[in-house]
Amino acid sequence: MSKGWVDEGYGAVADTFAENFSSFPELGAAVTVYSGGRKVVELWDGEAVPGRAWTRETVVPVFSCAKGLVSVVVHLLAQQGRLSLDAPIGDYWPEFVAAGKDGITSRMILGHRAGIPVLDKTLSFDEIAAWTPVVAAIEEQQPLWEPGTTYEYHGHVFGFVLGEVVRRITGQLPGEYFRSVIGDPLGLRAWIGLPASELPTLARLAEADERPPALDPEHLLMRIVTMNGALVFPGLDVPHGWNDRDLLAMELPGAGAVASATGLAGVYAAAVTGIDGSERLLTPGTISDAVTEVSSGAGFLGFDAGARWGSGFLLDSTFRPTLGPRSFANDGAGGQFAFGDDEYGVAFAYTTNRMIGHGDPRATRLVTALRTSLT
Repeated sequence: MSKGWVDEGYGAVADTFAENFSSFPELGAAVTVYSGGRKVVELWDGEAVPGRAWTRETVVPVFSCAKGLVSVVVHLLAQQGRLSLDAPIGDYWPEFVAAGKDGITSRMILGHRAGIPVLDKTLSFDEIAAWTPVVAAIEEQQPLWEPGTTYEYHGHVFGFVLGEVVRRITGQLPGEYFRSVIGDPLGLRAWIGLPASELPTLARLAEADERPPALDPEHLLMRIVTMNGALVFPGLDVPHGWNDRDLLAMELPGAGAVASATGLAGVYAAAVTGIDGSERLLTPGTISDAVTEVSSGAGFLGFDAGARWGSGFLLDSTFRPTLGPRSFANDGAGGQFAFGDDEYGVAFAYTTNRMIGHGDPRATRLVTALRTSLT
């Protein structure tokens, strides 16, 4: 039986969460919903690691849900007038403009349109962890297409470029800045760079029994998600897989966040309503800007998965259904998903340690149940 609690009216979410454990090979999972700035659903079940139960405090790698944390920070800086999303990145990071990147803006990165989804240079794991070698490689990188003319998922480069912009403006790496302005003040269990003190709460990822074969390592998509093979995907326990504590401790802002369901939902709740009476982080105008479509359809690689991108966030689509046009989201390779919606005043997050892969319906089923509860 699931632990936690659920407000009256949200029983469909609780029922669906329980059904996921009987219908899918769940190990451990959690779901949290905020409405009007207060928790109305907080449920968890299963095992974090073999022999240790999942608890309210359990955190798990949430992969590209990291992009949501970075994007909230970037929009907050724009709202404060410290960053223009449509100004050249070179205004904040002069060395960035080399090799034909002078016209690239932060919005092009947020919408995956900048032409630099992958780096030509192959960096080692230690160089990636050191940050500055990645920054230098980005400075040298020539765009694969004319920036702004098409799009393709920018994977890890998304986080490093925007993270360096954040660092140039604030003096802090993106994970550190996120904690200083959002995570620590609100007590949210979400990090880009997991502290060693949180290792006892970390869940262990496991892959589904059947998974699709990996693409050729030289395929552009594989180069994007592995940084030319320095990281692994899929892969959890090979050197530098996603159970690697050294990987989870580094600033990897494109895909390296670790969070609890409540911590992740709390980021979006803070953005759209505030939490327990705190002021909302993002104004309606800022969210309108974030949810304006920037990219959709077939991209550089020529296929269309159905995703729609705003500025840094997935928008409501058949690929990732949410609540409507004011919803903004990010998902993670393990099946994790989180979004906020200021029309409904709702924030949602689902986390899991069983990676099912493409077509994973677990989070979508929970969002459908949430929609039923709201209507």
